[in-house]
Amino acid sequence: MDQWHFIDGKWVTGNPPLMRAFDHATWLMGGIFDGARAFDGVTPDLDLHCRRAVRSAGNVGLRSPLSAGEIEEICRDGIARFPRGSHLYLRPFMWSEDGWMAPDPASTRICISVTLTPLPEPKPCRVMISRFRRPSPETAPTDAKAVCLYAQAGRASGEARAAGFDDAVMLDPLGNVAEFTGSNLWIAKDGAAYTPAHNGCFLNGITRQRLIRLFMAAGIPVYERTLSPADLMDADEIFSTGNFGKVLPVTGIGDRDLDLGPLYRRARQLYMDFAHGDLRSAA
Repeated sequence: MDQWHFIDGKWVTGNPPLMRAFDHATWLMGGIFDGARAFDGVTPDLDLHCRRAVRSAGNVGLRSPLSAGEIEEICRDGIARFPRGSHLYLRPFMWSEDGWMAPDPASTRICISVTLTPLPEPKPCRVMISRFRRPSPETAPTDAKAVCLYAQAGRASGEARAAGFDDAVMLDPLGNVAEFTGSNLWIAKDGAAYTPAHNGCFLNGITRQRLIRLFMAAGIPVYERTLSPADLMDADEIFSTGNFGKVLPVTGIGDRDLDLGPLYRRARQLYMDFAHGDLRSAA
């Protein structure tokens, strides 16, 4: 089996139906998810992802039926259903069944999915700057991994692919750099790492936070700052962090080519060392 889903107290295979025609989440978007990874026998920061799932639920008016610890335990049970070392995507998903406009927290349901999903290898990736922007905290639930946020990210991704690019950079409402469509953004300049200061317009990713700590422990200058599109065009390197691919390079922005530079390579090595249990990198 390449997928297992824990729902209503039991594991099922395939792609089970979850929602009814008039469930709140079906038409009023009362849903959140989180993503974590298992690969090579390790589960980096799984506990943090489970905690964030519970927080996300609360931030959109849901109430998790399970604690973060219970979600983590179920994820580990699902991992054990696959051969050791399998590359897996772990997804707690919560949604509302009842409510009018606002969801009824008591109606929250949860499905925990564990699917066979290879960790992507670094490969060429060209990006463009999208005209579609990330919302501000006053206009959308940006403090959660809310399903509704991905409609705008999907528009930016579709725009980029239609123009022949692999992904898009999304700006915030003021025109500053926010993130890629599904991952956090980094640049390298003169040997230092820069990532957009977290201003509430994008998720402060768990892998992003982890890499900040790894860079600091390794003595690499790292700065959280407001970045402009011009900063991207002047960068020595651009790369991304996110749960799905961890640390991946960008090899072009617009019509400009970029190399897989030393800071990207160092970032990826630091993260993989941490993930595989090198405590010297985990400080």
